[in-house]
Amino acid sequence: MPIFEYKCKKCNSKFEVLHKSSLNQEKVNCPSCNSKENQKLLSAFSATGFSSSGSSCESGNCGTTPSYGGGCSSGMCGLN
Repeated sequence: MPIFEYKCKKCNSKFEVLHKSSLNQEKVNCPSCNSKENQKLLSAFSATGFSSSGSSCESGNCGTTPSYGGGCSSGMCGLN
């Protein structure tokens, strides 16, 4: 379920909407003024990873590429 950021063209407020379906993405009302004149904003996203040894500087690897885990390679996501 993606979260989208919007800016109201009427009152200039910014807000976020969690869309449970791709069908209702055009039916967005501003929570401040209830206007339907909204602009979807481009949002930056953040991806985090982890290292099996904790911080990469703890093991003397400062400045090197950390090892990332997670995803479905471990079979933990149920998609394998």
